[in-house]
Amino acid sequence: WGDRVDSIRLFDPGTQRSTAPVVEATFLPLVETLHTPELLTRLWELREGQEAEGKVPPFPGWEFLLPLAESFGHSLLDLAPRAVVLVDEPQSLRAEAAELWEQMEEEHSRAREEEKICAAPGEFLLRWPAFEARLSTAPRLHLEQLALEITGADHIALSSQPTARFRGAVRNFVEEVRQRLRGGGPVLVASATTGEMERMAEILSEYGVSYRFASPTRQQPEVVEQKGVLLGEANAAVLVRGALPEGVSFPAVPLTLFGNYDLFERVAPAAGRPKSKAAAFAADIGELKEGDLVVHVDHGIGEFGGLRQISVDDVSEEFLQINYAEGDRLYVPLPRLDLVQKYRSLGGVKPRLDRLGGLSWQRAKGRAQRALREMAGELLRLYAARATVPGHAFSTDTPWQREFEEAFEWEETPDQMTAAAEVKKDLERPHPMDRLLVGDVGFGKTEVALRAAFKALCDSRQVAVLAPTTVLAFQHYENFRRRFAPFPVRVEMLSRFRTRAEQKQVLADLEAGKADLVVGTHRLLSPDVRFHDLGLLVVDEEQRFGVRHKERLKQLRTHVDVLTLTATPIPRTLHMALTGLRDLSLIETPPRDRLSIQTVVAPKSDELVRSAVERELAREGQVYFVYDRVGTIAEAAQWLHRLVPRARLAVAHGQMKERELERIMLGFIQREYDVLVSTKIIENGLDIPLCNTILVERADRFGLAELYQLRGRVGRSNRRAYAYLLVPTNQPISEAARRRLAALKEFSDLGAGFRIAALDLEIRGAGNLLGKQQHGHVNAIGFDLYTQLLERAMAELKGEAPAPEARTTLKLGVDIRIPAGYIENERQRLRTYKRIASLESAGERRALVAELEDRFGPLPPPVQNLLSYAELKAVAERLLVESIERRQGQVVLRFHPETRVRPERLVGLVRETRGAQLDPTGELRLPLDRSRPDWPEATGWLEELRKQLQGLAGDG
Repeated sequence: WGDRVDSIRLFDPGTQRSTAPVVEATFLPLVETLHTPELLTRLWELREGQEAEGKVPPFPGWEFLLPLAESFGHSLLDLAPRAVVLVDEPQSLRAEAAELWEQMEEEHSRAREEEKICAAPGEFLLRWPAFEARLSTAPRLHLEQLALEITGADHIALSSQPTARFRGAVRNFVEEVRQRLRGGGPVLVASATTGEMERMAEILSEYGVSYRFASPTRQQPEVVEQKGVLLGEANAAVLVRGALPEGVSFPAVPLTLFGNYDLFERVAPAAGRPKSKAAAFAADIGELKEGDLVVHVDHGIGEFGGLRQISVDDVSEEFLQINYAEGDRLYVPLPRLDLVQKYRSLGGVKPRLDRLGGLSWQRAKGRAQRALREMAGELLRLYAARATVPGHAFSTDTPWQREFEEAFEWEETPDQMTAAAEVKKDLERPHPMDRLLVGDVGFGKTEVALRAAFKALCDSRQVAVLAPTTVLAFQHYENFRRRFAPFPVRVEMLSRFRTRAEQKQVLADLEAGKADLVVGTHRLLSPDVRFHDLGLLVVDEEQRFGVRHKERLKQLRTHVDVLTLTATPIPRTLHMALTGLRDLSLIETPPRDRLSIQTVVAPKSDELVRSAVERELAREGQVYFVYDRVGTIAEAAQWLHRLVPRARLAVAHGQMKERELERIMLGFIQREYDVLVSTKIIENGLDIPLCNTILVERADRFGLAELYQLRGRVGRSNRRAYAYLLVPTNQPISEAARRRLAALKEFSDLGAGFRIAALDLEIRGAGNLLGKQQHGHVNAIGFDLYTQLLERAMAELKGEAPAPEARTTLKLGVDIRIPAGYIENERQRLRTYKRIASLESAGERRALVAELEDRFGPLPPPVQNLLSYAELKAVAERLLVESIERRQGQVVLRFHPETRVRPERLVGLVRETRGAQLDPTGELRLPLDRSRPDWPEATGWLEELRKQLQGLAGDG
């Protein structure tokens, strides 16, 4: 085929845009030559080979081209003949299928006219009648609004009702179960965990209610029988394991299924080890590419040279290669990846490579540590002065507070719960709060602010919510008013959406104490705004305010509790949080079912824009089109209307009259419009779950944080969202713009806001953030290590016990690696190595094991060894153990002169362990049981050794 076609570029048939090319060039006019099966088959083989090598990312829409290589002989139903099919709203599905088919045929005709490679819809889709014919042979459940129709030999219609919520009222719950059992129908009780299921069994047993298990638990049947429970009875509640929050009943059957939250209240997960503030902003080790600069804590700045497999003592290990000056190389065992970081500087400074074994690195690190101690001392004096300022100590949570929090319609994430608890704890202290809440867009910062506001209101104090834009203030006003509606709280808004007369009335009510909460723009910082008793100020995206407004905020902080929300903190804000001048809470976990945003950087074209908009409208969604030129925005809207005539368009920008802008924003929120053509006034805060496509015209003109915030306006539900960053066709863009767009495309995963903030710091520089001297230290040792040393210096001066500096050398002769067959992607493997190397507790290990098993399957023995190795290393470094080696059937431990091992426990271990020896040199020798059938590969002896070390520490 090379004789007929110069080269090949793959196309996404949905957007008709060119994707990552296999060979960079264009098609010859003879497009039909591409339809030969041999050519397409060869193309897939070539691409799969390049994907396996990690060179080419998979492109969306490849499955639509597959029929050109081979015909589809089967549908999904043919491949799963025993599947039960749920048909949700059959009538709507039928109409949607017809509309989809019509749209696909239109796109196919248009693509053929333009001589683009494509397959006909009939080659990869079934028409709805053909699909229904296939369905007729399968068991089906038809879901129609509140009725459940079972289609088969018999036709049964069932109506459903929700079960009651008992909120800990055990006696009422048991009576309800008894009553339903007397009615003769099955009663199932769901529990999220085995422990909850056994607890439910104990409750029913205590009240004499018969039950049986639908699945095994830790309890044996004979134990249950000894409690007097009648097993096997037909008239018994069935205990099942399953995460079903709320129950449902079908009176016509009758059948009742109680959910696991019908009786038990939701409890926040126990807080684990406090997270390092610096860790959240650290660069992702999985983003390393060969040639990138890295920092080894002990050896300095080098160049990443890739991963290497090396055999050590007949055991194959994977190492990270770092290239240093003068051709030196360092091979770092991947279990010690906690010592390696990606190098980042301020303003993109490129440092010289260190020489392995040289003194330059130790000198640079020493100078930075001395400077940091001096700066930390000065900061600590400021911190102590702030802590002595008197403030209002708010009351503990009231029943109303609990009722308000339970009304939250979503499930809180662990980080959300922790942040809310930290904020409320601050409010209860007799000092003004100054807390920074950092969380990615859509991760639930506003809910934490709502709970803090409600706590202040319960103490009859007023609350002010400050937003940088009129549109965001309007959105906050709507959200706060909706959440506070069931309570006697008066919410007002102060922005240009209000007339002068309305603003005057709001100001009077605030001063008189008649208004409880006010949401507004910088208008709230005006001298004529006087509060009756302001207790809490919530500031959203403080970096968007000017210098004069920040000075006013600084004055308020001296006597009012302040909570600041941000997704991408600016360097100064980040620095104040890391130094402890401002308390910091992090929300790193995304909401449940949240999907990452598919980000596309592409030249602007009519086909791309039309396809993106029509796709979103086809799934009944909404679209943002960001156009940052007010003078020609109307022309852009007309062009878009010609492309997609059926779309209902609205235009919004900051120069519109207040009432008109308010009407349009409210209309878009209420789905009166399909597409909002606007300037970047939508950048902050708009939360519209159905809006899941955004197109940004001239994305190269926007800053990194601006682009990130704009992209965050979509993807705020469980739907896949798309962000199209459009650049001019055949027109050069600056190097800085290229870096910004590449970063947005690279950081498309959830929770990337921290790394975006750090990269923004790297691209723009920090200016006079830290002073000239500190700026130099950051560049000398890298931003990540600088923040870690700063955190350590602050902790030492506060009298807190810093993390130990010890590096324990482990030579155990066991297979500790992540096989490439277990985690194939090299970047993902690197990330996992880094996470395992950073484990510090058994709880962290359990969480990571559960995640790995869920994503990649049961742990192979080498990975189990690696986890045990990491836990052993963490305990050893906490005790200041210099080395642990396996020698001739013994484990030899060498302790640091300042070891934290308690002498009496060390003597006790030697006495209790047969064959143990303690040398005068400080070496402890422990015997190994070589008679074990799985010696030496088993992790059992590693676990035993870890428990012995924990015993020496007195914590295990």
